[in-house]
Amino acid sequence: MPPSAIAPRSAVADGQATAPILKAAVIGAGLLGLDLAERLTASPLLACVLVAGRRSSTSALRRAAQLGCEVSTEGVAAVVRAGVDVVFDASSAEAHPAHWAALASAGVLLVDLTPSSGGSMLTPTVDAGRAESDRHLSLVSCGGQAVLPVLEAVAATSTRVEDVEVVTTVASASAGPATRDNLDEYLATTAYAVERLTGATRAKVLANISPALPAPAFRAQITARASGIDAGALRSAVAVAAVAVRRYAPGYEVSALSVSGDLVRATVTVTACGGRLPTYAGNVEIINAAAVTLAERFARSRKGGHRG
Repeated sequence: MPPSAIAPRSAVADGQATAPILKAAVIGAGLLGLDLAERLTASPLLACVLVAGRRSSTSALRRAAQLGCEVSTEGVAAVVRAGVDVVFDASSAEAHPAHWAALASAGVLLVDLTPSSGGSMLTPTVDAGRAESDRHLSLVSCGGQAVLPVLEAVAATSTRVEDVEVVTTVASASAGPATRDNLDEYLATTAYAVERLTGATRAKVLANISPALPAPAFRAQITARASGIDAGALRSAVAVAAVAVRRYAPGYEVSALSVSGDLVRATVTVTACGGRLPTYAGNVEIINAAAVTLAERFARSRKGGHRG
């Protein structure tokens, strides 16, 4: 049966059926794409009806089919035909602009998990309301999802952010080929998002891919120089931000925070807790959890509506 012929499930709340769940497709059958497909099968508001990859990803597509998703090796062309409401792009920064060009007039919500820098940059705790109005959302990067909630707190509790340095460390086993190919885009897009959010005159992002065993948890170390920091207010704001992130990524922790003069240092660690991923794959956990959370917000804003 072709994806466009799949009837969406209906959400059930308090024993009563609501309008149909929105249909979703995933572009990319790597670690990100397969984990997304699995999350979507558990979503109360979204149904994964298609995972589209390339011919070289047929073994991964077989795993997606085992989850009950239709699969295709035709990439975005299959997605266009599927008539879905939400598309998650877990492919590559290089491929994403063509995907947006193919889908821009289709009336879908396109959630970009690549570091392509296209679309509205946001996290579920920063500018999340744009998920209800904008149709092209950028998740920045896994590093961006980890540090932007903390840096928003820094910007809100100081008079001026001068410069920011972010160093992320990810286990080699959770950095797939697309992650490695997109490393330059990852660094540039994350730095750009940091500068836009904080107003910093300079942001520098570095990334380590660690082969250490046992594999280390995903970690982001932040150093920010800012004027007029209210240390007490900052600690309170960071604690509130961490609680908000843990609502969708339970393994998120600000494991260290210090203020010395105009210098703020913070360490964020993210552990995968859902059972779908190894615990060290916090990089996958935080960006995929954020993507599904934002798409579910879009679904709620549609009041369960469906394009048909």
